[in-house]
Amino acid sequence: MSKKAEQSNNSSPSGKLDGASVVIINYGAGNIKSIQFAFKRLGVDAVLSNNPEEILTADKVIFPGVGEASTAMNMLQESGLDKLIPNLKQPVLGICLGMQLLCESTEEGNTKGIGIFKTKVKRFNSGVKVPQMGWNVIKDLKSDLFSGIKENEYMYLVHSYYAEHCDETIAKTDYGINYASALQHNNFYGVQFHPEKSSLAGAKILKNFLKL
Repeated sequence: MSKKAEQSNNSSPSGKLDGASVVIINYGAGNIKSIQFAFKRLGVDAVLSNNPEEILTADKVIFPGVGEASTAMNMLQESGLDKLIPNLKQPVLGICLGMQLLCESTEEGNTKGIGIFKTKVKRFNSGVKVPQMGWNVIKDLKSDLFSGIKENEYMYLVHSYYAEHCDETIAKTDYGINYASALQHNNFYGVQFHPEKSSLAGAKILKNFLKL
């Protein structure tokens, strides 16, 4: 691990919900402040950290991401977090680019992913406006992550690439093509949408994750 990876950034006392600690991985490519504020609204002071020990010992881990995939993956590799993340045993939630980086690969920058989800990420075709930006519905919901969320609930999305369907798809969205807007493999969950920007329904999904 680099010195950068050995130090926590902007850490605060561990976030708690029913005794569970929450760490948001801070690797330089995340929408971390908006996610931290979303947890604060739930009464949880989530920690922002790239410290391996803090991440490993957290009860819940958030893997965020915005920006360009190859740049984000390089940041993970420089800190060694690309090797740490696949070995996490607690519930992990990848958000937006975080979810895409948990897939096998993405066409963005021809980037190899971490490989948790056995699917590939493709660019939307020219038949739709790219990026998709705004509200769209999620449907065919599976998993306790969506407990209390109704079918065709609106979520906020901003993305130019999508995950293809696989056996791990737990929510679907239509945008020129029907794609996987959420995935789950064992303790790893991923959502393409931004729950922290998706009003009460998004907050409910974050609360569900904390209860997993």
